[in-house]
Amino acid sequence: MSSSTSSTIWLPRSRRAPVEARRRLSALLASVPDGERYWDSGALVVSELVTNAVLHGAPPGYLVYLALDVDSTRLRVEVHDVRRNRRPVLVAPGVTVEAGRGLQLVKSLSHKWGCCPREPRGKIVWCEVAE
Repeated sequence: MSSSTSSTIWLPRSRRAPVEARRRLSALLASVPDGERYWDSGALVVSELVTNAVLHGAPPGYLVYLALDVDSTRLRVEVHDVRRNRRPVLVAPGVTVEAGRGLQLVKSLSHKWGCCPREPRGKIVWCEVAE
């Protein structure tokens, strides 16, 4: 079994949250051998999941929690928010629609992804990017 390196951060409910999340991911990947191999896909999935949590999962006054974990075989991304009743929904937007492709990107870039309840409230949307 390979050892892993983790990082967590509470993010504000703001447009700057995805930027901070990517900074945290960059620092984590720089701290492990060959971590940069996860940067391209990792930066996209982190941005999409954090953006979705800010827009749909965190009411005003709440924070979003980001947990990152990387080892020699995969990068795991978890985004926690407080709205359990707002589960992620995969949609197939038309070519003229400007939004709604985020989870499609996450699905296509991830080895696996999902959503589960977070106790005592909320949900965790997660994905794993593998080589």
